[in-house]
Amino acid sequence: MTLSAPSARAVDLRVEPVNNILDHVERALQVHLDRDTMVRKRRSVGARTDRRTWVRVERRGLDKIGVQGWNGTECAARLEGIAQPVWRGCVVWQDADEPVMWRADETELLPSAPIGNAILSEDPKLEDAWWQAFNSSLDVLAAQDTRRVATPDTVTVTQALVTEAVRGIAPTADFDTTVERWVPAHADLNWANMTAPTFSLFDWEDWGNAPRGLDSASLWGSSLAVPALADRVRHERRHDFESRDGKLMTLFACSKILGPDAHPKDPRLEPARRMADQVIAELQAG
Repeated sequence: MTLSAPSARAVDLRVEPVNNILDHVERALQVHLDRDTMVRKRRSVGARTDRRTWVRVERRGLDKIGVQGWNGTECAARLEGIAQPVWRGCVVWQDADEPVMWRADETELLPSAPIGNAILSEDPKLEDAWWQAFNSSLDVLAAQDTRRVATPDTVTVTQALVTEAVRGIAPTADFDTTVERWVPAHADLNWANMTAPTFSLFDWEDWGNAPRGLDSASLWGSSLAVPALADRVRHERRHDFESRDGKLMTLFACSKILGPDAHPKDPRLEPARRMADQVIAELQAG
């Protein structure tokens, strides 16, 4: 019999009081956090330190921590040839009152500012050198070897998950949804997790093996409100998008945009639907 962890209450760290948590981190890491530099996200809080590093604190329910643990940033430190902040150390503890774990990772500062929000509404006008560094890191990542499994949005990516997502937007389509190639992926690739003008990729909590093209399709989906940018992503990562797995991952990304929680005024809806129809036709044609 498999025992499941109790579910944690939903919390948004953008509004939840976090001073006690940050105090705990300061004592554990023996560092001072500059609260004026604090960046608050739904699942994490980050701040600059007095030793010119960055600390990212994440809250995760025990039910969202699988057998591989949740030490993605630590494990990513061994990856070679990828532009990412150097990892310095961490502290992890279990909440005394809830079925929750907290984790604080300390890394070197980013070389440049994050590009923007996860979903962009205007073109960041990235230089060719940026795209070259971006492609290099993604290609090197895909060539690595790991036993980790990607957990995009803290959900373990499996064949069943892919099939469910694809069938959700192509319920009557006649093609096989079986993934042929699984490769290491960042699994949270969006414009909030990369820097410019100097390229760097950060927030490695969810990386691991995933269907080829997951990262490329995720970034494309985050770019659809800026058609020229979405086209550039497809051009730069065309070897992913032209593969069969890449087409499945395009549908996977479209399913997140076109799902039941879609906002009717999301500018990505129409281009996502057009692309989904095109890819479905290509897969059916073999």
